[in-house]
Amino acid sequence: MNEGAYVQEIFGIPFNISNDLPGLLAAIIVFFTMFWLSRKIQLKPTGRQNVLEWIIDFTNGIIKSTMPNKEGSQFGLLIFTLFSFIFVSNQLGLMLQVNVNNTAYIKSPTADAMTTMTLAFMVLLFAHFLGVKKFGFRGYIKNTYLSPIPFLLPISILEEFTNFLTLALRLYGNIYSGEVLLKLIYEFGRSFGLASFIPAIPLEIIWQGFSVFIGSIQAYVFVTLTMVYISQKIEKE
Repeated sequence: MNEGAYVQEIFGIPFNISNDLPGLLAAIIVFFTMFWLSRKIQLKPTGRQNVLEWIIDFTNGIIKSTMPNKEGSQFGLLIFTLFSFIFVSNQLGLMLQVNVNNTAYIKSPTADAMTTMTLAFMVLLFAHFLGVKKFGFRGYIKNTYLSPIPFLLPISILEEFTNFLTLALRLYGNIYSGEVLLKLIYEFGRSFGLASFIPAIPLEIIWQGFSVFIGSIQAYVFVTLTMVYISQKIEKE
């Protein structure tokens, strides 16, 4: 996957269309899917309402597993939205890829490190903000960096950087490598005519299914770690 990036300046600000367009498309898909699922809500759920409530129950379960007290309930919408967006973003490149003149316009947004690093940065910045909001700046410093003992301050600071990198690069690495292998299988199928095309078909199907599974797991891992990092900042050690 050696596709280039298309960068367009708008009012003097450079926008990487190769990143922005897939992310916007994923957000639109999530919005209209949830809008459709949430129409005609009934007291006794049926059909598509069951799907929506299952997703809500699933994300609420993630919150309760890391923050079982009532304080965790305020993050229900955040985790629901984050999980839905990352799940769709992980699968987008499996369903649709658009490359024009060796420039990728449609792919999985999370197959780009800048997208996953942005998501990770937003999550961790929000977690730090909540810590300051709850304890005040001095209390936040004490709870985050000086507990359980001040001697661990250098390790606590280093941990913030490693949390950011692991949160971003774990998601990126899994989705990017999956798309790379799909393209390699596709190129293999074209290489030797019928002799390679026939075995490439089941390989493509198998890897597509496995990639859907991996994309689902990575969305789950990302939001679970999000709640872990938030709980570390707003709960006293």
